[in-house]
Amino acid sequence: MTGQEIGRARLRKEDARLLTGQTNWTDNISVGGLLHLAILRSPMAHARVDRVDVTPALERPGVVAAFSGADLAGGLGSLPCAWPVTEDIVLPDHPPIAVDEVRHAGDPVAVVAARDRYAAADALEAVEVDYTPLPPVLDLEAALAENAPLVHADKGTNRCYDWPLRAGEDFASVRRRADVTVKRRYHQQRLIPNAMEPRAVVVVPVAASDEYTVYSSTQIPHILRVMLAVVTGVPEHKLRVIAPDVGGGFGSKLQVYGEEAIALAVARRTGRPVKWTESRSEGYLATHHGRGMIQDIEIAATRDGTVLGLKADLLVDMGAYLMLVTPGIPILGAFMYPGIYKMGSYELNVTGVFTTRTPTDAYRGAGRPEATYAIERIMDELAVELALDPVELRRRNWIRHEEFPYTTIAGLTYDSGNYEAATDKALALFGYDKLRAEQADRNERGDGVRLGIGVSTYTEMCGLAPSRVLRDLRYAAGGWEAASVRVLPTGKVEVVTGTSPHGQGHVTCWSQIAADVLGVPFEDVEVVHGDTRAAPQGMDTYGSRSLVVGGTAVHHAATKVVERARKVAAHLLEASERDLEFTDGVFSVKGSPDARRTLQEIAFETFSSHDLPDGMEPTINAGHVLDPDTFSYPHGTHLCAVEVDTETGHTRIRSYVCVDDVGRVVNPPIVEGQVHGGLAQGIAQALFEEAVYDDEGNLVSGTPADYLVPSAPDLPEFVTDRTETPATSNPLGVKGVGEAGTIAATPAVVGAVVDALRPLGVHDIRMPCTPERVWRAVREASR
Repeated sequence: MTGQEIGRARLRKEDARLLTGQTNWTDNISVGGLLHLAILRSPMAHARVDRVDVTPALERPGVVAAFSGADLAGGLGSLPCAWPVTEDIVLPDHPPIAVDEVRHAGDPVAVVAARDRYAAADALEAVEVDYTPLPPVLDLEAALAENAPLVHADKGTNRCYDWPLRAGEDFASVRRRADVTVKRRYHQQRLIPNAMEPRAVVVVPVAASDEYTVYSSTQIPHILRVMLAVVTGVPEHKLRVIAPDVGGGFGSKLQVYGEEAIALAVARRTGRPVKWTESRSEGYLATHHGRGMIQDIEIAATRDGTVLGLKADLLVDMGAYLMLVTPGIPILGAFMYPGIYKMGSYELNVTGVFTTRTPTDAYRGAGRPEATYAIERIMDELAVELALDPVELRRRNWIRHEEFPYTTIAGLTYDSGNYEAATDKALALFGYDKLRAEQADRNERGDGVRLGIGVSTYTEMCGLAPSRVLRDLRYAAGGWEAASVRVLPTGKVEVVTGTSPHGQGHVTCWSQIAADVLGVPFEDVEVVHGDTRAAPQGMDTYGSRSLVVGGTAVHHAATKVVERARKVAAHLLEASERDLEFTDGVFSVKGSPDARRTLQEIAFETFSSHDLPDGMEPTINAGHVLDPDTFSYPHGTHLCAVEVDTETGHTRIRSYVCVDDVGRVVNPPIVEGQVHGGLAQGIAQALFEEAVYDDEGNLVSGTPADYLVPSAPDLPEFVTDRTETPATSNPLGVKGVGEAGTIAATPAVVGAVVDALRPLGVHDIRMPCTPERVWRAVREASR
C-alpha cells in the first residue's frame, strides 16, 4: 500500500450531490405511461377471505387495472425464506397478496393501478371484501399451548422450529455446584424501522424483449434479482435491478417484499411501467419489524465472581410468515450470548413461534443486540448478588488481551481485542469513581432524583462471512463479495462493488482504499454500485459486512491491478519485476530512480497495446471475489449515567461515554457518524420505541404520532473515543462499525435506569423504560 488515504478524515464524496438535491431515489423516478399502485390491506389480524370484488374499483376515474390475490396467483409464487434453520422447520406458504386468508393487519388483499397515486388510493375504498374473523394469536407462550388457535391451520402448530446449542460441561451439573445462580426474564419488544426514505419500487417493462428493469429502495439488489426471478418466473437474465440512492435501511430493506413482486406482476400483466411507494402508516404495518423475543437467562458463578456457565431459553416471535432471514435472526445472536466472558458451560434453546402480527426480520444488529442485552444485564444482576462493582465483575471474567486469539465456549475464535484498554479509557472519560460517589450521596440523602450508572462491555460478530459456515447454519446464500477495479486509458479509476450503500459512505471509503493501493489521487476514483447490470456480482449490504468483506475485495482487486501493471512496467523499463519499486503510483527501478513509469502511463500503454509483454492480454483491470475465512469482532465499553425522577418517572441521560475498537479506521468522521446513529437506535429501544398491539391484533402504535422515534432534543451529547487492535483476518485490519452503537447502548441505558432505582427495591423494568413504566415500578416497589 503506497498512499496516505486510509485513516484520513475525507469529506464524503456523496454529500455534495445528496445535499443539493442532485440525486435520484426510487419515488423520484418517472417514465412515460407510468401507472401508480395502491394496495388494499386487511384491517383484521386474522380472517378468512370469502370474497374480493375489484370490479367497482375499475369504474373509478383514472383506474386502469385492479387485481385480487386470486387474479395474480397464477403468476406469483411464495415469497422466499432463505434461512430454514432446521431440517424440520415449519415453512408456510407466503403469498405476496392474500388469496384465502389474511394473517396480520396489513396483509395485502387487492391492488389498484391508476394514472396517478391519488386516484389509485381513492379507488381502494370501492374494492369489496368479505371476511370471516378468525381468532388472533398474540401471546408467545399461549401460542404453544395444545388447544391454541393456529396461524397456519394446515401446519397443525404455531411452533416454527426448535434450535439448540450446547457447549462445554452440562449446565445442570454446573448449576448444582455453583455458589450462586441468578435467573431473569427479559422482554425484547418489537421495533418498527423508520428509515428516512420509505420503501418504493418502480418496474419498467420492455415489451419487445420481455425484459424488466426494477428500481427498488433496497439494500440487496443482487439478492432481490435472484428471488424475484424465483417468485415471478421471469428469467433472471431478463431482470435488471437498480438500487438508486437509498435513504437508510437499518435491515428493513434487507428483504424481498410482496410489493416488489406485486409491482412486477402488474407490470407484466398490463405491459405498463408501474410505481408503488408506501406511506408511513402503511410502512408501519407492512415493513417487517425487528426484535420480538422473550429471554429466560440463567447464570451460574462461584462466590468470588467466576462465571461457570450460562443458559438461555428464547421464545422468538416470527410474526405471521417467514420472510427472507426471519428464522436466522436469533441464530446470528446465538453465538454471542457468552459475550467477552470465559466460562465452561453454555446452553441455548431457541423456539420460533408464529403469531398474527407483522413478520419480524433483520433490524440493526440482528440478533446480536438481543444477546448483548441478555449477557450484560445478567452480569449486572450477578454483580448485585455478589456485592461486587459491575466493572470489577467483568474484569474477573473477560478474555485478557494476551489471550487472543481466543476460542469462546460458543465456538467462535476472536482474533484480536483489548477489553482492558477500552474500558480503562472509557472509565477515565466518564469519571466513574466520582459518579459512584455522587450516587452514594444521593441515595443516602433520599434524593427524589436518583443517579444510575450502566455498563456495557460488548463484542459483536459481523462481516457475515465464510460461505462454508453459512452452509453449516443452513443459510441459502454465501458470504462472499465481489469487486473490480478498472484503470481507464486517461488514468482515472472506476471501482465496481457488489455492496449497495444506503447512507454508509461506501463511495468515499472505497475511493480511499483504491487510491492508497494504486497511488492515484482520491478525486480520480469513481465507485459504481447498486445496479445488477453495471455490477453483476454481489451479495449486497447488511450485517456490518460492507467494509470487512466488500472493502477488502476492493483492496485485493486493486492489488491485482498493480501486479498486472508491474509486468507492463518491467517490460517497458527493460527490468526484472523483482527490481521494481512501486511508490505513490510510480514504478521505478531500484537504484535508477529516473527509470520510471506512472500507473497512468501504463494504463494508456495497455490501451494502445503497442508494446506489451508477449502473451499478455491488453488490460491491467482486475476483479476479485472474496470469501472471508472468518467473521470480525469489534468491541468496546459503553457507560451511561442517568437521572431518574422518582416522582414523575422521567429519565434523563446525563452522560454517555463510549470507547469502541473497530480495528483500523478508514475514515474517522464516517465512523463517528455510524456510532452516533447506532447509539440513537440503541437508546431508542431502551427508552422510547415499542410496537404495541391490542387484544385483537391491531397495531395501535401505527403512526409516527403513536410511535416515538427520538430526535436530537431527546438524546444526550455523546463522548466517543476509540482504541485500535487491528483485525488479523483481513489485510486492511478493519472490523465492522455499522451496528456497534445499537448493540452496546441498550443494556447500558436500561442498566443505568435499574441501577438508579435498585435502592428503592426495583430490580427490572421492561423496555422501553417510559416515564409511566418507571413510575409504576417505583410505586409497586414501595408497597
